[in-house]
Amino acid sequence: MPQAKVNMSVRKPSPGVGVIDVEGQVTGFAEKVMNEAYEEASANGVTFVLINFEKLEYMNSSGIGLLVTILIRAQRSKCKLAACALSPHYRQIFELTRLEDAIAIFETEADALSAV
Repeated sequence: MPQAKVNMSVRKPSPGVGVIDVEGQVTGFAEKVMNEAYEEASANGVTFVLINFEKLEYMNSSGIGLLVTILIRAQRSKCKLAACALSPHYRQIFELTRLEDAIAIFETEADALSAV
């Protein structure tokens, strides 16, 4: 059975903020890893979750679908979802799919955290 080729680590740089660092490939096989990372990042009163794509190698349409699922979960719990460090290619995909309308996009993690 194929496995996810992704690691997601979670940090809490300040109260109310969770950061998910993505490293590897976000495909349909990453569902369990992504759900667990979001659960950890959004726990304990977190109102802002940032997904850092600096070390993203690849994301396909199933990976975009996973982001939409996470976005829905975030909206239901009144948590703001943001992304940073997207390559120009993935930034364009966010624009084409209109994900940028629902997920705030920042150039860097520092930019995102200063906007909180």
